[in-house]
Amino acid sequence: EVQLVESGGGLVQAGGSLRLSCAAPGLTFDDYAIGWFRQAPGKEREGVASIISSDGVTYYADSVKGRFSISDDNVKNTVYLQMNSLKPEDTAVYYCAADPGGFLSLRVSSYAYWGQGTQVTVSS
Repeated sequence: EVQLVESGGGLVQAGGSLRLSCAAPGLTFDDYAIGWFRQAPGKEREGVASIISSDGVTYYADSVKGRFSISDDNVKNTVYLQMNSLKPEDTAVYYCAADPGGFLSLRVSSYAYWGQGTQVTVSS
């Protein structure tokens, strides 16, 4: 069974930074694509960033390009989302997800395994 556990969320002022972590004990990263998604109240879940560990390729939503950075640590079996220059509109529950197909995508339907989420709140 694939387990994904997010952490690192919290309350931050606009312009600040947070780093989210997605721990995946026992997961072989090379076999998966890992994505970060977010869902704000009343809105659909949307893809934020994705990474394929085997070749280091990353993909970002236009709304976060230049501000967010996704990376992984295969030794710790953890994927990170570094979020800088945060804006109030970044407020959401952030989820990490794993796609056993290993394709780079920001589509919710592409991902089979999901974590429970971590809340990020950006105050103005």
